[in-house]
Amino acid sequence: MTPPPRWKMAVVTWLGVYPLITLLLLALGPLILGLPIPVVTLILSVTLVSLLTFVVMPLLLRAFGPWLRAGVAGSTAGEGDAS
Repeated sequence: MTPPPRWKMAVVTWLGVYPLITLLLLALGPLILGLPIPVVTLILSVTLVSLLTFVVMPLLLRAFGPWLRAGVAGSTAGEGDAS
């Protein structure tokens, strides 16, 4: 199976990252205020990558799967369609 175009994966990844960063900053901002920047970056990056890997991206890939596979050679999505 051919992977989706990189630009489509970039769009889906951004759709996961942007709201997640916003929510993390709202939720953790008061707790991490005043910590050194390397510590803040460590906390946010570990939390972000973990949530993206195990929660957000599986949901987004399931939701956007047909769009990601549309027009990809070797894909079984849309067989018989003129898409």
